[in-house]
Amino acid sequence: QVQLVESGGGLVQPGVSLRLSCAASGGTFSRYVMSWFRQAPEKERAFVAAISWNGGRQYYAESAKGRFTISRDKAKNTVYLQMNSLTPEDTADYYCAATLVALETTRPTDYDYWGQGTQVTVSS
Repeated sequence: QVQLVESGGGLVQPGVSLRLSCAASGGTFSRYVMSWFRQAPEKERAFVAAISWNGGRQYYAESAKGRFTISRDKAKNTVYLQMNSLTPEDTADYYCAATLVALETTRPTDYDYWGQGTQVTVSS
């Protein structure tokens, strides 16, 4: 059974950094685009960043450019999201997801697999 398991969330103060991890198991993810989404309270799930199957290309939402970095370790079947200079507006549940569609796929409905999410709260 395919599983994506996120970790690394927590309560942090504004301005600090946090790294999220997404471990994939139960399938072959080497050809999948892996992405991060987030969902703030009472808002729709929104695309954050994506990385190609070989890790060579990345694609970011405007809100993530310059502060967030997505990476993947194919040997470990793990995807990371490094988040710097966090603000309260980054508070959300963060989800990783997998798709075969394309790197620039931002619609949640185009994704085949989802993790359960990890909560990030940025507050002083």
